[in-house]
Amino acid sequence: MQDYEIKICHLYPDILNLYGDRGNIIAMQRRLEWRGIRATVTDINVHQTFCWQDYDLFFIGGGQDFEQEILMQDIHSGKGEAIREAVEAGKVFLAICGGYQLLGNYYETWDGKRMDFIGAVDLYTKGAKDRMIGNYLFQMEDGTKVVAFENHSGRTYLGQGVKPLGTVLYGGGNNGQDGTEGARYKNVFGTYGHGSLLPKNPALCDQILSLAVEAKYPGKKLLPLNDTLEQEANQYMVDRLSK
Repeated sequence: MQDYEIKICHLYPDILNLYGDRGNIIAMQRRLEWRGIRATVTDINVHQTFCWQDYDLFFIGGGQDFEQEILMQDIHSGKGEAIREAVEAGKVFLAICGGYQLLGNYYETWDGKRMDFIGAVDLYTKGAKDRMIGNYLFQMEDGTKVVAFENHSGRTYLGQGVKPLGTVLYGGGNNGQDGTEGARYKNVFGTYGHGSLLPKNPALCDQILSLAVEAKYPGKKLLPLNDTLEQEANQYMVDRLSK
């Protein structure tokens, strides 16, 4: 084991943990360890304080609307400010579904109730009565095709300075209207992709890990892995959803 270590902060794993989202943590750990890089994961739950400078990579999973309500007091008692600072400092984030929404400005339910969120990324979400559910496919700017599973009633809209993570090829994505999926702001990756996302999409996983590794160890590159099986599984779903 080489003398390299990436410290991962898993925010709210006790509440935001839908659809195997913890599998993203496992995927990141394994793909670092296979390259001789230690991966240390720290769970930060409600009422636990943390110093964002101590971590290299942050993960926030998905949750339902009522679970997001539980988090409001905790977010507005200090964690929200810490997360905003970490985002602006260029820390790497992966946020899934409810966690993705949580990084935005607010969520407004279909009947007009509004919850103010963290405001780390300029986006907002409005609830609808119907849900977008099922496997979906989107393509990132570099041509990487990402397969995942979505299940959300929220419709997310991006603000100034925020790019979509990709373009929807099949499914709903951010809002089912403008063809966008997810968000990229600084080193934040926000997406509706459950599934788990990263085991299905090793190229995306490595893109996220590379940012964290190179930020901590300038010039350090990730060694290639034999992803034959992962790529075949990914291609199977790409072909299936492209028909």
